[in-house]
Amino acid sequence: MPTLSGHRVVVLDPGHDGGNAGHPSAINKLVPAGYGRYKACNTVGTETYAGYAEHAFNWDVAQRVRSILRAHGVTVVMTRNSDTGVGPCVNVRAEIGNEAHADAEVSIHGDGSLQGNGFHVIRADGDPGGPVIAGDSERLSVAVHSAMIAAGHSPATYSGDGDGYDVRSDLGGLNLSTQPSIMIECGNMRDPGDAATMSSASGRQDIAAAIASGILSYLD
Repeated sequence: MPTLSGHRVVVLDPGHDGGNAGHPSAINKLVPAGYGRYKACNTVGTETYAGYAEHAFNWDVAQRVRSILRAHGVTVVMTRNSDTGVGPCVNVRAEIGNEAHADAEVSIHGDGSLQGNGFHVIRADGDPGGPVIAGDSERLSVAVHSAMIAAGHSPATYSGDGDGYDVRSDLGGLNLSTQPSIMIECGNMRDPGDAATMSSASGRQDIAAAIASGILSYLD
């Protein structure tokens, strides 16, 4: 991994939260989601058929990515500080990255598709931060995608064009970000093979190492 010069700030956004399920009124309230849209504050997320929750996966992987980035001198800001809270709402998560003037913001998720397997990287369909930031977001998506491929992870067979890239206009965290920002669906938690990897500590470490490698490559 590259040795970085200068001060860099990365915001890691572990999707959902462990307390969301117990507070439906809080997570179902409507908040701005960009381009005049409003969406639910947050959601519960998915889980494997064996009951391993996405929010727990996201939190674990984000902590592992944070440790690697910090070891390379990167300042890491988390959008949540535990896996027992509620939210924060998607618009607040975007604000955290904007206020930190993040060099990169990466939202970490697991998918719950009923078919297919593999990871995919998502960026906003538009340029909320302007064309330069949109270009940086695209470079960030390529860097993380390339690192996942290099680590042996397969692109999703069920999303986008099947190449592991997707562009969406409905994700508030991306629509409201004025900093380089992407979301990664690290795998499909309903697929037996992906679920086995995502449920194991070694699998999560491998995913985290790939994400961190991609972020560091982008920052370099």
